[in-house]
Amino acid sequence: MRKGFVFTPYSAPEQSPFDRLFEIFKELITHTSGDFDEAIEWLRVLDKEYELTTPDYTIDDFVEDLRKKNFIRDKTGQEGSGGAEITAKMERAIRQHALEQIFGNLKKSGIGNHRTKYSGNGDEQTGDYRQFHFGDGLEKISMTESLRNGQINNGMGEFQLHERDLVVEESFYKAQMSTVLMIDISHSMILYGEDRITPAKKVAMALAELIKTRYPKDTLDILVFGDDAWAIEAKDLPYLEVGPYHTNTVAGLELAMDLLRRKRNTNKQIFLITDGKPSCVIEPDGSYYMNSNGLDKYIVDKCYRTAQQARKLHIPITTFMIAQDPYLQQFIQHFTAANQGKAFYTGIQGLGQMIFEDYQANRIKRIRG
Repeated sequence: MRKGFVFTPYSAPEQSPFDRLFEIFKELITHTSGDFDEAIEWLRVLDKEYELTTPDYTIDDFVEDLRKKNFIRDKTGQEGSGGAEITAKMERAIRQHALEQIFGNLKKSGIGNHRTKYSGNGDEQTGDYRQFHFGDGLEKISMTESLRNGQINNGMGEFQLHERDLVVEESFYKAQMSTVLMIDISHSMILYGEDRITPAKKVAMALAELIKTRYPKDTLDILVFGDDAWAIEAKDLPYLEVGPYHTNTVAGLELAMDLLRRKRNTNKQIFLITDGKPSCVIEPDGSYYMNSNGLDKYIVDKCYRTAQQARKLHIPITTFMIAQDPYLQQFIQHFTAANQGKAFYTGIQGLGQMIFEDYQANRIKRIRG
């Protein structure tokens, strides 16, 4: 018999007509901010151009299957409105789709925790050994190394194993992380024909699903900021849209710090996704001071002071700047220095991978010194 490799032409995995359309539909429903009717209209356009369906399975059949599988339902509370809306099951499917799309290189883990560089109680081994101490569990003893010590210390003639021969393999301390993800929804996120809000939404959905499934002991709060800032739930992300807002970075940071003050975890961090300069602050009397022309010193200085305040609370800010303007990058550099955090200058394509890598890196160390 001959041995070796046999190369054959690639054949795509077999998918049902529903599954093929469902993959496209999940992408469209994200871009349309949860608008089912608009997503289906786009699907019909794509069907005409690329012949996605057959006479045996049409778009109408697909819609009917979505209803049967409880991914959509008829709109409620709107007499005569007609149409359909997505369900909570569809919202979960969109988050899972974002997770697979952005963090698809992750391998499954049943533990749901993450290690730090510090040793302590945990189940991931460091490869280092120490002497057995009273109170250490028997399951922690490295029998191979302990027997080896017994042979070296006591000889092979009459083998004995003493307490001094026992060694324990160190394990990583399991840390917990509290993260606030800030998303800029000011008007500039859709300016110049570039959709920046959809990648930001996808990252937020993927991060929410990642933490829920792999690191359930971690916490993730999501907030959006324009003229004001407010917290949203992960289930609200598919419907998130940009508004006619200025950029009130200070309000977002203050809300983020307020959310993190309530967390008991030692490790806390803020992820800030933005593409524009701060252009708005709220005055003590509740009025808004706005200036979109250049970098207003009054607004910028408030951003720096807020970043310093977060630093005093041991909350690092990682900024993901999805704009390439050197003028704005200079502001981000000063902002990052004030917080002693980090900044990444990235396009919308690499945003998800960069956030994942930074989240992983921060989870391996104690952020608070």
